[in-house]
Amino acid sequence: MSENRTPGYGTSSGGGGDTGSTDTGTTSGGQGLTPTGRQSAGSGTGAGTATAQDKGYGAKIADAASTAKDYVADKVSVIGDKLADLKNTDIKEVATQAKDYARQNPGQAILISAAAGLVLGMLIRGSRR
Repeated sequence: MSENRTPGYGTSSGGGGDTGSTDTGTTSGGQGLTPTGRQSAGSGTGAGTATAQDKGYGAKIADAASTAKDYVADKVSVIGDKLADLKNTDIKEVATQAKDYARQNPGQAILISAAAGLVLGMLIRGSRR
C-alpha cells in the first residue's frame, strides 16, 4: 500500500490499480477560509462599528489602568509600613529570635541556610558563559 500526502488534504491510500478514496480535510492558513470552510470577511466591512469598538476598548483600558493604579498604591503603602517596622526593630533582637528558631528547628534551619547559600552563590557567580 502507498500513502500520498497533499498539503491541505487528508491522506489517500490505494492498492494495485485502484485510485482509492480521498478524504479532504479542513484547509487553513492564507487561503481566506475560516476553519469551518467559510469565506472570511474583507477588510472594508464594518467600518461604522470600528469606532464604537475603539471607544469600548478605550474605556476598558482606562478602567484597567485605574484598577492597576489603585492596586499598586495599596501595595506601596503596605511595603512602606513594613519598612517603617523594620527601621524600628533592633538587629540584636532579630538575631536572638533567629538563634532560638534554629535551636528549636535544626533541620529546617539547615535547609533554609543551604537554600540561601545556593541563591547567593548563583547571584554572586553571575553568568560566566
